[in-house]
Amino acid sequence: MNERLRTESGAPVADNQNSQSAGPGGPLLLQDQHLIEKLARFNRERIPERVVHAVGSGAHGFFEVTNPELPRWTRMAMMSGLGKQTEVFARFSTVAGSKGAPDSVRDPRGFALKFYTEEGNWDLAGNNTPIFFLRDPIKFPDFIHSQKYDPFTNQQEPDNVWDFFSHSPEATHQFTWLFGDRGIPASYRHMNGYGSHTFQWVNAEGERHWVKFHFKTNQGIRCLSDEESARVAGANPQAHQQDLLQAIEEGDCPSWTLKVQLMPEADAATYRFNPFDLTKTWPHSDYPLIEVGTLTLNRNPDNYFAEVEQAAFDPGHFVPGIGPSPDKMLQGRLFAYSDAHRYRLGINHTRLPVNAPRGLPEGATNYGRDGAMRFDVTPRGAKNYEPNSFDGPVQGGGPAYAGLAATGVSSATPAARHAEDDDYVQAGALYRLMSEEERDRLVGRIAGSLAQVSRDDIVDRSIAHFRNADEEYGARLETALKEMRAG
Repeated sequence: MNERLRTESGAPVADNQNSQSAGPGGPLLLQDQHLIEKLARFNRERIPERVVHAVGSGAHGFFEVTNPELPRWTRMAMMSGLGKQTEVFARFSTVAGSKGAPDSVRDPRGFALKFYTEEGNWDLAGNNTPIFFLRDPIKFPDFIHSQKYDPFTNQQEPDNVWDFFSHSPEATHQFTWLFGDRGIPASYRHMNGYGSHTFQWVNAEGERHWVKFHFKTNQGIRCLSDEESARVAGANPQAHQQDLLQAIEEGDCPSWTLKVQLMPEADAATYRFNPFDLTKTWPHSDYPLIEVGTLTLNRNPDNYFAEVEQAAFDPGHFVPGIGPSPDKMLQGRLFAYSDAHRYRLGINHTRLPVNAPRGLPEGATNYGRDGAMRFDVTPRGAKNYEPNSFDGPVQGGGPAYAGLAATGVSSATPAARHAEDDDYVQAGALYRLMSEEERDRLVGRIAGSLAQVSRDDIVDRSIAHFRNADEEYGARLETALKEMRAG
């Protein structure tokens, strides 16, 4: 027998097909509480979309440790033993598109993970690239404005995209990656994920290492050509969403091997470039990859809105054993992400099931109170201040948490400019790693995009950046662009 349809207050709904009216064909009645409630609620079903990463997909899974030596470098409880498993929620996304935009276009991909550890939630909000366009968060709003729809034309404008780039040489490395053959993943399952930023690990003895996270896809890297992307996006704008959903439903559960690069704390001051610069990678020859564990996604969300749209990832959510670095972009995100969630979802968004800590038997105990949509009940007589004399939650937590402040920012922040602290060395190195065919495609794509720009000064500045990365790179691009315009 079906359950009864009920109003928000629990009253049974007698008729869900006909509104109450003043006789046949007469005007509707304001007393029809079910009709008014239903329409009013419908009007409020949408919440503000994410300014960036609005188009996304998500899945549940788990992380399992495969390296028993991790306590040498970190005191994170989830890394404490071979075979230890931690529940995870993952969200993948494109960056620039608004809701409804295709998810199989040329764009970086978000790779965000929420680990529900026994010491609270650890959020790692990264991308499918180990680098980013910027190194300073003050430029981020302007960068996104240049990528989003123009206020006049209401579409993305090449003039805006390339004008910003032409004034931002630090983006040369990421533009070379974005327009390369890995710029359009074939699916969320067939791409790597990276923490991108530099973080710090702290072990039980207080020893620190700077750390970078690399999630290597076990399905293999697969990418789309420009022609394939146009065909896939036109046939199904949610192609990547469908692929992830179907793969998990059919038991073909995607997985990634997590590897880390570790830099002793003292190395940062004398390394040949700033290791906290988000526009640069650490060469593996300097700091080799060390396997850590395996991430597996094995369950689809039951409700997209509740679990994917309302999932909130905050780079400031750390647990004992991991903390931030002096990376300027990371420092900016420590504020910006939590502020965005408070705006989109409300002050109590961390109480939503997808965001609430699950590994803590006592839950998130603190003195935060009230606010919109607060639904849990504070025990009768519990105080809402600290310290108090009524057995409320206290700081510290015992010997296991001694020295928790060690997850803070290290004082070993490099002050001097390093030997390779320019915007072109690694972009040029990436170009020279490519085969001749890959270079042809890269140059063709960039030239094709630059050919749409209306001002020569923007084009000239842009080409100069690529020429600074590699003389041949810039020269071939200039030649290709001239040939396009002549043709």
